[in-house]
Amino acid sequence: MHPGSTNSLTDVRGLKVGHATDLDRLTGTTVILCEAGAVAGVDVRGSAPGTREVALLDPVHLVERVHAVVLSGGSAFGLDAAGGVLRVLADRGVGLPVGSGRVVPIVPAAILFDLGRGRVDRPPGPDDGEAAVRAALAPSGAGPVPQGNVGAGTGAVVGGLKGGVGSASVVLADGATVAALVAVNALGLPCDPRTGEIYARFLELNGEFGGLRPPRPDEPALPLPDPMAGPFLAGSQTTLGVVATDAALSKPQAAKLAQMAHDGLARAIRPSHTMFDGDTFFALATGQGAAVDPAALSRLGAAAADAVSRAVIHAVLRAESVGSLRRYLDRFPTARG
Repeated sequence: MHPGSTNSLTDVRGLKVGHATDLDRLTGTTVILCEAGAVAGVDVRGSAPGTREVALLDPVHLVERVHAVVLSGGSAFGLDAAGGVLRVLADRGVGLPVGSGRVVPIVPAAILFDLGRGRVDRPPGPDDGEAAVRAALAPSGAGPVPQGNVGAGTGAVVGGLKGGVGSASVVLADGATVAALVAVNALGLPCDPRTGEIYARFLELNGEFGGLRPPRPDEPALPLPDPMAGPFLAGSQTTLGVVATDAALSKPQAAKLAQMAHDGLARAIRPSHTMFDGDTFFALATGQGAAVDPAALSRLGAAAADAVSRAVIHAVLRAESVGSLRRYLDRFPTARG
């Protein structure tokens, strides 16, 4: 196994990614675009989610394919960003045909909490969604995914450290590509609070973490505060993600892929799925033809979970400090490669 050419979500054919980033508001929106449609599933494990158009992804419901997924800051207000994405896609004739030449774009969305973290307190709205989908439609939208303080991860925080957007991919022995994109904004920590060592560093492929090592024991930042010591504020966290593959999956299989993706989150952030996180993962499958068998699906799910863990680490390493929100590598300079 090895990473794809960009080691990011766009290594899965048929997917593009765009961000709308506002560093004054310290918030933003990320759009994962699949204009040709992708079979989709979802799994919500956190207890404080904020979502839109998620019920239709239940395997018993009619619609199988989506045309974009929106991840946004702004808490519940940020769900409005999806409206801007619908507007652009409908103007392009992208969506589910509903007769008389009309289409309805299918655009599920999920949000994380970043309210009040910027100099300007205004959550994303339809204009941010429009800007993000237009960025995905630009030539750069098919290239390496920008990571760190961008899009939905602009104002993200993970266990008191600066969070952000991260992405990773892997090409399996049979040629299938699996990838993940996460916006990391969790109550839990990505590292051991006693030692500062990144939990999922052992999953590194091809030196992608740049020689990352455990911090020295005499680092002044050690130990980190225990995230379970509080204070707690309902709905004030949430890690959002998309896992994707170019294999062909049925709708129930896509739901299983999203379910297994959460294993990667639990390995990379501890604790995960708390009462104060709204952790949500979408799964997208862009392949055509017959769905894979159970053994192949299990391999894809295991790879997706590992890609999620690696993407979390990329988010933590690519983040930039903002004011009092300091990134991992600034808190632990001896961990640098």
